[in-house]
Amino acid sequence: MAKSKRQEALDYHEKGKPGKIEVVPTKPYQTQRDLSLAYSPGVAEPCKVIAEDTDKVYNYTGKGNLVAVISNGTAVLGLGNIGPEASKPVMEGKGLLFKVFSDIDVFDIEVDATDIDGFVNAVKAIAPTFGGINLEDIKAPEAFEIERRLKAELDIPIMHDDQHGTAIISAAALLNALELAEKKIEEVRVVVSGAGAAAISCGKLYQALGVKQEHIVMFDSKGAITTDRDDLDERKRQFANPNSYEDLADAMKGADVFLGLSIGNIVTPEMLKSMAKNPIVFACANPDPEIPYQTAIETRPDVIMATGRSDHPNQVNNVLGFPYIFRGALDVRATDINEEMKLAAVHALAKLAKKTVPDEVAQAYGLKTLTFGRESIIPKPLDPRLITEVSMAVAKAAMDSGVAKHPITDWKAYEKKLMSRLGLEKRFTRNIFENAKQIKKKRLVFAEADNYYILKAAQQCVEENLAIPILLGKEDEIRSLEQEHHLDLSGCEIMDPRDDSAAELRKDFGKKYFAKRQRKGVTLWEAEKMMRERNYFGSMLVETGKADAFLSGITRSYGEVLRPALRCVGTEPGIKKVAGMYVMLTKDRPYFFADTTVNLNPTVEEIVEITLLTAKTVKKFGIEPRIALLSYSNFGSAPGPDAEKMRAANKILQEEHPDLIVDGEIQANFAINNDLMNEKFPFSKLLDQRTNTLIFPNLSAGNIAYKLMDEMGGAETLGPVLMGMNKPFHVLTLGCSVKEIINMAAIAVLDCETRK
Repeated sequence: MAKSKRQEALDYHEKGKPGKIEVVPTKPYQTQRDLSLAYSPGVAEPCKVIAEDTDKVYNYTGKGNLVAVISNGTAVLGLGNIGPEASKPVMEGKGLLFKVFSDIDVFDIEVDATDIDGFVNAVKAIAPTFGGINLEDIKAPEAFEIERRLKAELDIPIMHDDQHGTAIISAAALLNALELAEKKIEEVRVVVSGAGAAAISCGKLYQALGVKQEHIVMFDSKGAITTDRDDLDERKRQFANPNSYEDLADAMKGADVFLGLSIGNIVTPEMLKSMAKNPIVFACANPDPEIPYQTAIETRPDVIMATGRSDHPNQVNNVLGFPYIFRGALDVRATDINEEMKLAAVHALAKLAKKTVPDEVAQAYGLKTLTFGRESIIPKPLDPRLITEVSMAVAKAAMDSGVAKHPITDWKAYEKKLMSRLGLEKRFTRNIFENAKQIKKKRLVFAEADNYYILKAAQQCVEENLAIPILLGKEDEIRSLEQEHHLDLSGCEIMDPRDDSAAELRKDFGKKYFAKRQRKGVTLWEAEKMMRERNYFGSMLVETGKADAFLSGITRSYGEVLRPALRCVGTEPGIKKVAGMYVMLTKDRPYFFADTTVNLNPTVEEIVEITLLTAKTVKKFGIEPRIALLSYSNFGSAPGPDAEKMRAANKILQEEHPDLIVDGEIQANFAINNDLMNEKFPFSKLLDQRTNTLIFPNLSAGNIAYKLMDEMGGAETLGPVLMGMNKPFHVLTLGCSVKEIINMAAIAVLDCETRK
């Protein structure tokens, strides 16, 4: 790994609070009364109830939503036997995925035991803490026996994801690939390269789906696993084939399916050509597949291919499985994750891939549409339907197979509960970023290129294929910072507005600016002089089409950055006032706050324009705006200029834009609390609408609200998004982080695209 990327990875894990996960209290703890309930003496009451009935532990503790990710570090992906301490970052990462994708809490447990008895005894001793156990990165053959014993000796769901995750995802892909290839599963011949835990599990699951044992040829490091070999352990012997094969190339002749779980670049084009019509190739070695994707599709246009990589279609990614399998198992308090539950997950994934894909998922991968076919045989990891489709199927299978101790009776309520666990705030940011990465690269001006954070963000824009950065500043200063911080700015363009090399541009921009401002007291000489300033020069780069979007503000006040933009670029046709919007990312949903940055005390007409601008912008993010016009008053309950202003604005919006979901004036707590709304104002247009857009009566209210949410409310902020400009132009906040700059860069890129 390059030095800068290596340091970035280390910084990611170390900066702030070391590690990637933490424990967060779920009950009040501010007062002495709270503490007396949380601990002594109040804690004695649930303890006594649990002592009489141990199943009550699920009622009074977090056990029912707590999974242990346990490893001894003997088989960490790509790193091998690195030991328990070195495996901890991986286990924390797995915990993060559990939380992000299915809202399951995790304690990662690293066990210093390599022998089977020691490991099993350690896990059994701590098992009462957990609702489920995810075994991770344990080498074969010990992994098989460890899982077998723990499943036999404990009554909570246990799964070794390295084995079963790949098997479940690839099995779903196999079912759909066979349908597209018009082949029957009981007739196909399968060649497997690799004979580790994942390969063995895949082979067994494929057999459960209908592949015949004699049709599977598996290869380990010594060659084909056949009946004439005497060096096979019990697990390999069950895949011993009666035929003999010289090598992998020999076995692949006429084969229908190739599954690679071994090493990269071991399959040649000639070997692929020798396979049967419509060959199915799952080349899952990482980072290099057994045969490169491009090579495979050029060699065999009829190939149906999947890999383990996210930059190719059909990624066999375990995150499609384990979060939702454990979610379903925990929710019915399953005593096991059995074969019926795994098969249910397989069929749910296969079925989901055939359903109409939501636009937000297709857009996240840079596609206008995404439909079932050769390049879409398994769902995408960002598909929000996974949590309902897979978890519900697994839960039902647990009930049907008799391992569910807490059956579900109201499936609609369960589906709604699952959807509420999605973590929409993270998906929102992720979708913005993934959407932006798929767009043809835009030229993005960074006006403050003498700032380390800007340069770091520019480097990441290039690495993530997000944009082509144009860095404004003195080249010697920029190169000095590049060297000092071990950055790599290749792929960035550097321009110094004060340098002689920019003289012609300054002159051209000056003339154009003079034409805009000559009746505003600006002379031609002043106009050309102003082009030496980066914010003016950068704004004119965008105005003249030499760049696509502009970012500035990390070292300047909002007004200092906005004024040049308004003078050079101006507002959209028909727009009198620009406005600023912040996206507040909460666990529940994203909220859109406006105006938070520009208009001091907007008039009724300006509130109407701000509302319409905000609604238009929210729709660009793929979300239907449900808008509350905020005040200290509820529908005429109190007099005053702010309340009357919002009331009048609502009247105009209702009359002129009847399809817009908007109401007011209303207090903030009623706007976002539907129970309160239902109790007091059942006539409101916002009833049962889950308000997501809040319009404030003045700048003080909006600015204070978003900053309080940012500092005290636990919300992550995204913005400010500048609305109403004639070109993509966005203002950074003073002292913002690299992450915030990258997020704003993604928004700027999306802004370019949506204006089309």
